[in-house]
This record gives sequence, structure tokens and C-alpha cells, in this order.
Amino acid sequence: MKIREWILLLVVLKIGSNAYGQSLSNEKIKSQIEFYKNDIRGTYKSIQWFCDDGTMRAAKDPCPDDIGGVQHATYKNEVVALGKSNAVFLGQILAYTDKTDFWDASKNHSRLKQFQLGKYLARTDDGWVNQKGQFYRGAIQIEDEEVWGVKFYKWLLTKDDVLVKDYYLVLQSLKDVPHQGDDDLSQLMRAQSKVLSDQFGKFMDLRVKIHSNPEPIDIEKTLAFKKENSLKLTTELNKKIDELVLTMEKFHKPVSLDGLMKLINKLQAESNLKKSIKAFVTTNSKTSDAAELTKETAKVLLDIRKHVVIEKGGAHRLLLLDIANKLEAVVFKTSTEWHPKTVGEQLEKVHALAMAAAGTGAIELWEWEQVASRLQPSLSVKSTLGDLTKKLETARGVVEWSSAMVKANYQDIVNVYTGFEPKAYSFIDDRIRSSVALQLGQTVGDLGVFIANQSSLSNKVMNLSNQSSVRGLNPGYAFGELVVVNGNPDDVEVSSDKIYIFERAPADLKPVAGIATVAEGNLVSHVQLLARNLGIPNAALSDENLKALMAFNGKKVFYAVSNRGTVILKEATKMTAEEKELFAKKVRKEDKIEVPVKEIRLDQTKILNLREVDASDSGKLCGPKAANLGQLKSMFEDNVVEGFVIPFGIFRTHMNQVMPNQGKTYWEFLNAMFAEAEVKRSQNISEIEVENFQLKQLEILRAAIKIMPLKTDFTDDISKSFQSILGKPIGSVPVFLRSDTNMEDLKDFTGAGLNLTIFNAVEKEKILQGIKDVWASPYVERSFKWRQKYLLNPENVFPSILVIPSVDVDYSGVLITKGISSGNEDDLTIAFSRGAGGAVDGQSAETHNIGVDGKAQLLSPAREAFHNTLPITGGTGKEVATFEKPILNAQNILEISELSKTIRKTLAKKTKSDYKGAYDVELGFKDNKLWLFQIRPFVENKKALGSDYLKSITPIVNIQKEISLNTPL
Repeated sequence: MKIREWILLLVVLKIGSNAYGQSLSNEKIKSQIEFYKNDIRGTYKSIQWFCDDGTMRAAKDPCPDDIGGVQHATYKNEVVALGKSNAVFLGQILAYTDKTDFWDASKNHSRLKQFQLGKYLARTDDGWVNQKGQFYRGAIQIEDEEVWGVKFYKWLLTKDDVLVKDYYLVLQSLKDVPHQGDDDLSQLMRAQSKVLSDQFGKFMDLRVKIHSNPEPIDIEKTLAFKKENSLKLTTELNKKIDELVLTMEKFHKPVSLDGLMKLINKLQAESNLKKSIKAFVTTNSKTSDAAELTKETAKVLLDIRKHVVIEKGGAHRLLLLDIANKLEAVVFKTSTEWHPKTVGEQLEKVHALAMAAAGTGAIELWEWEQVASRLQPSLSVKSTLGDLTKKLETARGVVEWSSAMVKANYQDIVNVYTGFEPKAYSFIDDRIRSSVALQLGQTVGDLGVFIANQSSLSNKVMNLSNQSSVRGLNPGYAFGELVVVNGNPDDVEVSSDKIYIFERAPADLKPVAGIATVAEGNLVSHVQLLARNLGIPNAALSDENLKALMAFNGKKVFYAVSNRGTVILKEATKMTAEEKELFAKKVRKEDKIEVPVKEIRLDQTKILNLREVDASDSGKLCGPKAANLGQLKSMFEDNVVEGFVIPFGIFRTHMNQVMPNQGKTYWEFLNAMFAEAEVKRSQNISEIEVENFQLKQLEILRAAIKIMPLKTDFTDDISKSFQSILGKPIGSVPVFLRSDTNMEDLKDFTGAGLNLTIFNAVEKEKILQGIKDVWASPYVERSFKWRQKYLLNPENVFPSILVIPSVDVDYSGVLITKGISSGNEDDLTIAFSRGAGGAVDGQSAETHNIGVDGKAQLLSPAREAFHNTLPITGGTGKEVATFEKPILNAQNILEISELSKTIRKTLAKKTKSDYKGAYDVELGFKDNKLWLFQIRPFVENKKALGSDYLKSITPIVNIQKEISLNTPL
């Protein structure tokens, strides 16, 4: 054995000896995997017989005939230990696995997903953990694996709720779990091309073509490539090319439906579903019209999805789902051969592929019902540009929802594996590219190009091929270094002078110059509200766009989003004189606002009942959260919980105490820091150095506040308030502690989500510590940097605290009394997620636009795999979410509409305010009862909205322009 392998063996043995009872680090798992790759038995220990009576026998001592059994490998001890310590299961043998453990419902089907991910890694990385172990004879018996697979699905598919809640996952799993002896050719084709490009870089262009738009011409191109590079290709690479060509030849064979008849004939008695499938095959078996075959196949796919749950018996349902997967392969193939010539035909293709997406589970049935009529091809020969644009927006939504379904199902386990195996990250992209979402995305992109040309609303984003999949969310412009993050964004340290492209925005995003994301989250998250407030350009794009922009990572760029959503992203060298002038050095102080502090009342040093405050107390006794919630309590008494307020004065009194080891009070320390910062600026010390000095001082202050002694009269007041206001002693009722400063929810600055909220605290010690943590939170780096960016006097921050009992809502979210996407001031925008804290943290939320007629239009469904719960014992829990039903029901939407009418009509009058803009309301439902948690002004950036430059890049569009549907593309 080589020295390297001995060292790896020692590492693994060390790992195995310590693994039980504690999780292994990613580095240790990497070492373990590296060892398995070089071990001739891989993850396996030895071959054994597993007899039906529960006994085990040696490899050469088979089970007696009258008992029976199967033969396969056992796992190495450390593989078993890794499963117990980290719930990571490598080299899974199905015949060795309990079916309930494999379905793993309590852990969101982790083991099943790991099996699929392991299969992908094995296809693309030459066996992965079993690089050598794949040749260990007898380790896995494919016949036994298939028998197990059939038994597993017969058991699983008897459960109606599995087909209703997990249709997409089950259909996907059938492509990986052996049960009928055939492979998914599209997956194999992509895997083989990836291996080739990894080992021979010049093949990359062909790989990209095969992955993004597979066509029969790829076979000729691959053979030509082989000929052109014959002198450079090794024997092994030639063999791999031949294998790829063979796979492509099988994949691109003319579609034949005749093979489906074998499966159809195995179905039970003549149900309506069986009859319709058989009729489809009979009618279309000789069809060569790709358009007709795509449309008809999509209809059958949807028919199976709708009615499979009515059919009875696990074996019967298994056959139907196998038929569905084969039909998806038909759509995938025939749609590439359908080349619409007119815009009308393009709309037909969009409709058919969106229907197929519903049929494959990529979108839910209720979601399809919401969009089907909007995508239905028109019987008219003409359409307006406005109507075509609405169809495009709807179709683009279906593409995004389909991609988000893949991420919702697999992102959690992909994140785990990426920690120790970076190649796992491309699994989701592979799943998307193997689905009808790929063809739908390309078709919608082509439609977008046509509509952009008709409306002169074309994007100019570098040299991207699919510009129409980029759309602006918030208007603004920026100049800076482009940073493209192709991975988890949570650990990325951002800079306020850079422009970031993320898969999703981090929930605790610090100030940036500009941002674009693949997953836009939702329109009303705290990050989106801050971006909108500060005029930070923000756009949504596709996975494909993000990967293409990697080529520009690190370059200086100009980035702009217009008021109508057109997007410009260009290298700095290509900026016009007008664009350069936007960033000419000017005194920008007038762009900031000063928070008034003259009326603050610091003499109020006793806790206030929520019923004692109203909107007029905002910025005086307490922050706007408490003041406005007190106002809502007076207007909607039954929809607002009881609560109490810890006013500014109590915080300020505590800051007058002497700070440990500093020889001055906390307040004096804070003001000394700001004074020193001004001295440094006067000495022309760089702003970065000044900021770093301030952040270090604030870190000292923050740590001191967290251990600050609380005054006895204050802690007594808290205990009395729990009993008298919340009706129970402290320690027996879970509460939220919400930071509520004088520097948020202002007329021109929202400050949404910048400071700390303590969730669901119960114990007295946690509540008292939570108060100090909330007081310290305005001095964290993120909060400080956002205030510095927009406020003239960020040093004058005063936190109050709103204390309210927890409501373990079924779903929660945000109402904006304005149509954000429609631009209509009379519309409403609502975004809800399941559980507590919905929508505000950037979750993929269910979002609707409610028109003046009260009708709700679905803008996006929720796609969060987990949601928060608030246990009575305190803290937060996580529960798995499924998407088969909408979050909001019709009664909820009606109640929200009525609430918004009352707010619009009476709030300004009640508060004697001249505010005429939209409101941002946080709310939730528990057992269909509406609860209100917060209200504030909805703040947009007037400068961005009124920018002459942004107006200049937004041409006036005549949405009434008539377009013949026979117009060539």
C-alpha cells in the first residue's frame, strides 16, 4: 500500500474511533471520502449473505433454500458511524435499507435525496466514493436493488398524501431508484459530456451545447470533434466519446410511443385514465408533427397528475408514474424539434410546455389553475402589446417557479454535501436541465426577445445570450466592482461600493452599491424594502445568466435599472459621458436626512402599556413600531395583542451608568467615539480607516451593554407589567422583544429589519438578557453601516423595546397598500409564508397583486422547504412545508382587502398626519383570525424614481399597439 493511502487509512480509523455521538467536520468527511475513492472496496467492508430469518452468513455460505436471502456488501464501520453522527449516508445499498428509513419523512426525505445525489456524483465523478469500489464484485446486486425498488414504491404509493404532497419528488426519484431496469438517457448524456469536458477542456463548448439545447446535430459535431483532436485524445478519452455518441444516438432516436403499450397493458381494469392514455398512444404513434405531439403529450401528463390519486393500488400507480416519466422524455425531445415560425405558434408552445411543467409536478395543480387561462392561446388573430407582455410575465413566472421547485426539494441536502464535496452544487442545475423547464425557459426567452423588440424595452446586460430573462425590480444606478457569487451567499463579506450577483440575497445583507439575484425572494422582504428605499438597483435573472456573468467577475461595471424594469450592465470602459457624470464627485450631504431628536422625552423611565401609546408618541417616548401598534390597537382592538413598551428613557438611564474599564459612562464612551471619528476626518484620514475605528469601538460598547447591570426598579417594573398587562407572571408566557429605534420607519428612511428581534423568549433570564441584546443591536456593523449611508446623525440612535406575547401563526406576511409589480396605486401587494416571521426575511413567499375589483392575481407561490413555529416552551421550531395548497384562502384575501380600505381611509385622519403614501403592514393568521403586528410608511427612493437618466433609458411603450399573431418571430 502506498504511503499516502496508509496516512489516509490512519486518518479514517481515527475518525471512525471518535465518530459516534459527535458530528464530524467537513474537512474530516473530505478525508474520509478521499480514502474511500482509493480503497478497492470503497465504502464497503465485506460481502455477506442476509437471510430472510434475520441471520447473516459469510459470502461462501449462502442462505438455505427453504429460508432464502440476498447477498451484498456491508458498510465500513466509519460509514455507519457517519450516518449516525452526521446523518450522511454514503454508498447506500437499497437491499440493505429499511423502506421507512429510506423515505425518511421526519427529515424531509433526506436519505432518498442523498441516494439521488450520490447517483449523480457517481455518474459525473467516475463512481465518486466508490471510484475503485464500483468494481468490488458482489457489493451490489442490481437485480436485488430493482426488486427492493419495486417493493418500496408499491408500499409508498398506497399513500394518497404522498402523491398529493410530494408528486414532484416521487417522480424524480423514479429516475434514480432502480425498479425497472432502464436508465434516464438525458441524465446519462449530460453526465458523460461533463466528464469529457472535465478531462479534456476543449470539449467544453460542446458540453454547454449538449446541456443547454440537445439536438441530433450534436452527434455529428461530437464525431467531428473526435476527428479534429485525434492526435491529442487518449485511448480512454476516445472510448468516452464513443460511449457519449452511443447514448446520444439512443436519446435522439425518433420518438416511438409503441413501447408505452407494454406498460399500458399492465394497468388494471379499464379506468378512464387508462383509456385516455391508450387512445393517446393509438392516435399519435405515427405522428411526426413535433408541435402536435408536444401539445398532446402535455395534456396526458397533466391528466395523469390530476387523476393518479384516484387510481388504487401501489403497483398500478407505479406503472402510471413510469408512463409519466417516459412522456416527459417525449416532451423534452419533441419540443426541441418544434420550431415556431410566428408569435402565435410561440404562444402555443409556451402554453404546452407550461402545462407539461404542471404535469411533471414542477408547479402545483392549483398554481397551474391560476395561470392556465392567462397562458391560453388566443382565438383571435391579433393581440395588444400589453396583453402579450402579461403573457410573457406569467410564462416567465412558471419558469421561475419550476426552477424554485427543484431548489425547494433539494437545496437543503445539496448545501450539506457541498460543504465536503463541491461537485454536489451542480446537482440542482442538472435536474433543471433534465426537465421541461429547460425547454420552457428557452421558449419564453425567445418570446421575450420578440416582445422587447416590439416595445423597444431591450436589456443591455453585457453580452448575455438570453437578455429577456433579466428583469428589474428596484430602480437605481451604481458603479463599482462586479462580484458574482456562484454558491451560498451567507458567508460572503460584502462592500458598500461593489455590485453583487447572488443566487439569493442574504437575509442580513449589509449596504451594497447594487444587487441582482436568481431567487428574488419576494417583493416585500426587508432587503427589498431597503434596496427600494435607498435607490439601490436590484434585478432578477436566471441561473444561466449568473453563470455567464462569472466571466466578468472582478471587473468595474456600470449598472442601472429603469423605472419600467429595463436593465443595463456594462463594463466601465463603455460608459457614456452622461453615465460617468452620474458619479462625478459632489457634496452629497443633501441626499441624507437628519433624524429630529429635539422632542425626545427621556424623562419617561417607567414601562408603558401598549394601550397608552399611539402614533403621536413615535420618536418621542418610543419608536414607531410600538407607537403605530398602539394606534392599531385603538383602531382594531381584537386584532392586536396586549403588550408593553420599554421607552427610550429607560435605555438612556442605563447608559448613564459607568462603563467597566473605561472611566466614563456608556453614553460618554459612545459620544467620544463619534467625536474622535470627526477629528480623524479633519485630518484627512480615509473614510475606510475611520469606519474601521468606529466599528472596533462599537464592538467594545456592544459587548459592555450585553453585560450591563439592569436597575432593580426596572426589573421590578418588568415583572409587574407581565402580571398586570399580559396576565401571567414573567417566565410563563413566551414573548417577542422587538427593537424599536427613533431611526426607522421615517418618512424617507425605512430601516426595515436592521435591529434585533428576540423570538419567543420564555425564561426570565432570557428575557432580561434579551433586553440588553436588543439595546446593543443598533451598534452592530450591519445596522450602523445602513444608518451611516442615509442619515446625517446616526449617533443619536435611541432604542425602545416593544414586548408582545407570541402568536404561533399558521402563516404570516406583509401587505403593501400599493401594487408594486403593477405600479397601480390603488392595487394591493401581499406576500405570505407559512409559519412565523413570514416574507420579511426574504423567503420565497406566496405573492399576490389584488386589483381594485378585489381579484387576486398570483405573482409567485411559496417555495420554502421549512417554516418557523413558536413552541409554548420558547425558542423556534422548524417544520417541513409542502406546496399542494395555497397559503391564503379567499376569506383571508377578502379580510386583508377590507383592512387596507380602513387603513387608507382613516389612519392619516386618526394620526392627524399629512402622509398620503402607501403603508407596509406586517400581519398573520392563526385559525383564520387576522393578527396585526406592525405598520409603517412604504418608503421609495424619490431620487431614483425621478432620475432623468433612468427616465431616458425607459422608452414610452404603447401597450395598445396591435400585433398580428401571424407576425414572424
